[in-house]
This record gives sequence, C-alpha cells and structure tokens, in this order.
Amino acid sequence: MRVVTSNLHAGVDGWGRPTAALAETLSLAPDIVICPEVWRGDEDFVATLSARGYQGHYEAIASAQRVSSGAPGGRRWQPRSSHLTGERGLYYGEYRKLTWWQRRSRVGQSFESGTWGLGLFATRPLRNVRVVPLGRLPRERAHRFAILASVDVEGSEVTVIAVHAPHLTHGSPLWFRRLRRLSRDVTTPIILAGDFNAWTPLVRLLLPGFVPRARGRTWPSPHPHSQIDHVLTRGNWRATASGTLDTGSDHLALYVDLALDSSSS
Repeated sequence: MRVVTSNLHAGVDGWGRPTAALAETLSLAPDIVICPEVWRGDEDFVATLSARGYQGHYEAIASAQRVSSGAPGGRRWQPRSSHLTGERGLYYGEYRKLTWWQRRSRVGQSFESGTWGLGLFATRPLRNVRVVPLGRLPRERAHRFAILASVDVEGSEVTVIAVHAPHLTHGSPLWFRRLRRLSRDVTTPIILAGDFNAWTPLVRLLLPGFVPRARGRTWPSPHPHSQIDHVLTRGNWRATASGTLDTGSDHLALYVDLALDSSSS
C-alpha cells in the first residue's frame, strides 16, 4: 500500500503561477494521500480527486484568495523578499489578507476566492471519518484539527490520521501534546502523516511510540535541505520503499510503501 503526503500550496507558486502539484502527486499512484493546503474554489481539487477515483474528506482551515491569472515572476519559486513581505500567490483570510491596494496595484492579475485546508483521500473505502479539533495556538488565528478514518489493510482495521501542524514559532509543541493525547485513544495500528513543520528528531521526541517510515528532504523546493513532512506509523508495520517527488509546490511529495504484518492487531 502506497501512502503519500503532499503539501499542494493550493496549486500555485509564490508568484501565483499555476503548478501541476496535484497531478504530479497523483502520478505516484497513492492508495492513501494526505494533502495539506488543498484548494477549493473555481478550481476544485476535491472534485479532481473524486474524478480520479479517490474518496475522502476535506476540512477548510482558512478562507483564501489565489492569483488565478496574469502573474509575472522570476526564475525563483517565490520572490526573494517573501520571508519578509510575504508571497504573492496565495492570501489566507485568517493569516494575511489581500488588501485593496495590493489588488489595485497588480494590473492584469485576477484573483479567485475559495478555501484552503487539509484533505485525506484514498482509493479504498474510508470508514468512521471524523474531524477532531486540536485547538488554536496563541500566535495563530486559525484552528487546527486532525482528520481520522478507518481503512482495511490486509484484513485488519487501521486508523489513518492526517495533519497539518503549525510552525515551531507559533508554539507547535503544545499542538504535538494534543496530538499525543488523541493518539492514546486509538487502539488499532496507525498511519499518521502530513506536514509537521518540524524535523525528524523533534517529531520522534514529541511523538514517542511512532516510527518515521519515509525518508527524504522535502523543503524547500527546488533545493530541499530539510524533511518536515512525515509518514509515521504505530504498530507492526514494514516499509519497503520510500522517496520524494518534486511536484512544483514548495514542498516535495513524500511517499512510502507500507505492509502490515499479519501478527499486528
């Protein structure tokens, strides 16, 4: 069974130019795919996934506006000044709004309104899907949550948990503590995946009992130096292959092929 986590960045780069992030992610032929930063607007990623045979659940994190046409840009994925002034392709209503003067100054560009959120999808039936709130951190404006679903793997019930973590600068250790509490109530084998915005040693420390199963630098593209996206498991799992794929997003997609040992309960 192939599990993929891929931060889609709403299908645009930091200038607002369209990417093929979703199509490239699906080229990996995942059985289960966790997608932080799914876009739902005039272009609806959930509808695209459904048309490709995926079922699942999407939960919006923030209202958003995305550049939909006329975006100029340089050779870099985003402007050099983006870490100070912000990117120019995607604006989150709960984080950084598109101002009137920004809209007016960008002659020839059009903007599409929609929502930006987290998705969990699969080619096999997902049962008992539920969204569990993980609260809002003091330095964040949006609420975080986990999507949980049951899925049959080799005749055994498995729980898949999809997440998109806040940044360390926003106080993510508190978020990890809430996630630990949530996972304690799950008695089946677990696949926990998504964008954790944290390096592997820290994830191991903050989520004891979970084993990272996929290795690969995922951020930032096109020259990644860090792995902040992860596929973790708890239970009797084996990983047979893993790797990354540049999809055009600011994160590389991360994939792993997993097998559940028959002795797992």
